[in-house]
Amino acid sequence: MNVSFEKCVGVEVSGLTITAPADSPNTDGIHVTGTQNIQISSSVIGTGDDCISIVSGSQKVQATGITCGPGHGISIGSLGDGNSEAHVSDVTVNVATLTGTTNGVRIKTWQGGSGSASNIKFQNIEMHDVKNPIIIDQKYCDQDKPCKSQSQAVQVQNVLYQNIKGTSSSSEAIQIVCSEKFPCKGIVLQGIDLRGGGGKAAKAECNNAKITEKGNVSPSCT
Repeated sequence: MNVSFEKCVGVEVSGLTITAPADSPNTDGIHVTGTQNIQISSSVIGTGDDCISIVSGSQKVQATGITCGPGHGISIGSLGDGNSEAHVSDVTVNVATLTGTTNGVRIKTWQGGSGSASNIKFQNIEMHDVKNPIIIDQKYCDQDKPCKSQSQAVQVQNVLYQNIKGTSSSSEAIQIVCSEKFPCKGIVLQGIDLRGGGGKAAKAECNNAKITEKGNVSPSCT
C-alpha cells in the first residue's frame, strides 16, 4: 500500500501523485478503511493494484478528478472475506480517467460475507483500453484454490453508473454478476457508451440484478 487512511474522520486529500510499477503486488494507491467524510481530489495514481480501494466501515467518500493507470482501477472492496460483515455507503466517484487498467469502477465481494455496499455513484468517467470498465462481482475469489459456493452475500444496492464512456480491451464492457440469494438491487445505468477495441460492439453480462437503464446505454443489459 502507498497511502492508507484507517479509522479517520474529516479528511481532505488533494494533488497527490502516486507511482508504483504495474507488476508490483499489493500496492494500492489510496486505501480507505473505517473512515468517514473523506474527500480525494485532483490526484494521479499508477500502481500494480487498485488506484483507490474503499473497504469496510467507510462512509461518505468522495473522489473527484482522479487519473488512474496502470492498476486495477477504482474499487469498493473486497468486502466479506472470511464470512465477515462489511458495510460501505455513500460513495461518489465523479470525473475520472482510467487508462490501460484491468478494471474500471468495481465492486467486489466474497461469497459468505454479510452487510451491504449501498448508495454508490460512479459519474462522468472516461475509460481508455480498460479490460473490465464496469464490474460488480459478488463471487470475488482471490486465492489459489477455488472458493466454495455459499448462499450468504454482502448486499449490493442503489448503485448509479452515469455518463461513462470509452473503450474496453475485452469483449465484455459491463459485468454485473450478483448472488442468487442476495441479488443486486437498484442498479441504474444512465448514459453509457462503451465500445470494444477498434470501435467494435462490446457485450454486457448481467446476472441476478435489478437494473434500470436510462437514456442511451451501450452495451445494454436487456
